[in-house]
Amino acid sequence: MSAQAQPVHFDAQRAAELSELLGHVNACWDNERRSLSRQLHDSMGSSLTALTMHLGLLTQKLPPDPALMERATQMKNLLHNIIETNRQMQHRLWNDKLEFLGVRVALGELVTQFGEQHGVAARCSLPEEEPRCPRSHNVVLLRALEEALHNIVSHAQASSVDVVVDDNDDEIMLTVKDNGVGVSAHSDAIGADNAKHGLRVLRERAVYLGGTLTLVAGADGGTTLTVVLPKPAP
Repeated sequence: MSAQAQPVHFDAQRAAELSELLGHVNACWDNERRSLSRQLHDSMGSSLTALTMHLGLLTQKLPPDPALMERATQMKNLLHNIIETNRQMQHRLWNDKLEFLGVRVALGELVTQFGEQHGVAARCSLPEEEPRCPRSHNVVLLRALEEALHNIVSHAQASSVDVVVDDNDDEIMLTVKDNGVGVSAHSDAIGADNAKHGLRVLRERAVYLGGTLTLVAGADGGTTLTVVLPKPAP
């Protein structure tokens, strides 16, 4: 091997090693997030539910004192707020619907909730049947959609978004298109926070699985994020 060819070989080998390491780190991080989410559900969730039941029983035994009843109502509202915060933390750490109900339900409900919460016309086109993909593929699709929707709210100023999942024998593709200001108009804003790094990590995760992630501005405005992941051979 010539002296000129050695650096090229080294760079390619180093890139492959870094890609494998990143894939391993992401897999470990996903498992840790899933574990933490389940701990919040099993431990804190059950404790909060028990506290709510005990408070209800205690309230029934209180004398009809307006001050005591008002304090009991405040405690009940506080508990409900803590329960809701705990539920949101669980969901942000790990979306259990991905495993228990499948990627179709997880993606579809995420789009529906996004539209209702932010007043955006959110449309979703999904395969009729559950895609047959490894768990790693489904996680990347869900994370990519989460990141795309987050960026739409933070930077795109969009009023509508279309999410399409195409599934065939060889690959699965996620497309998220909005009618916002376009990637060039808010690129500075993306660079100012973690969104840029979030997309880079997702792109590397897609590459690790043999796929691609692209983010382009449309000719008529708006931005389109596309993730293409090849399916492993049977």
